[in-house]
Amino acid sequence: MAYMIRPIQAADNPAVEAIIRGCLTEFGANHEGTAWMDPDLGRFSEIYVGDGCRYWVATDETGTVIGGAGIGPLPGEPGVCELQKMYCLPRARGTGAAHRLMETALAYAGAYYRRCYLETLGNMTAAHRFYEKYGFIRLEKPLGATGHYACDVLYSKDLPPGTPG
Repeated sequence: MAYMIRPIQAADNPAVEAIIRGCLTEFGANHEGTAWMDPDLGRFSEIYVGDGCRYWVATDETGTVIGGAGIGPLPGEPGVCELQKMYCLPRARGTGAAHRLMETALAYAGAYYRRCYLETLGNMTAAHRFYEKYGFIRLEKPLGATGHYACDVLYSKDLPPGTPG
């Protein structure tokens, strides 16, 4: 299946929020201390603007949004970004869509940051393997102040220089 990766548009906001909430529910993370409580889940096209901050969606051949991923600064950590809200519908997992999202996000991040951080949950084991495949190294303690205290698995990766866009 061919996927297109593009920056989020206002019309994508409801689909992205539904994907994130569906995935969080699937993994039992539909509670406080996770992205579930983030007040801006339905406003990514408004939030992810400006240098060093982007959100992309993956769409299938019908134009349906099947996943997304974002890059934004990590508060309190100069030179460090966070891979944010990277989720795909179950039907899109294992198809290459997440790889295309990750490659896009990391290339962009390298233009603005020297390191990328992410938080996830212990029961998202396929995600752990995916992040490790991209060179993310597990950390013992969190960086920055994301407010996602329920996320118990933390990763970081040094970034090669990338290209803005």
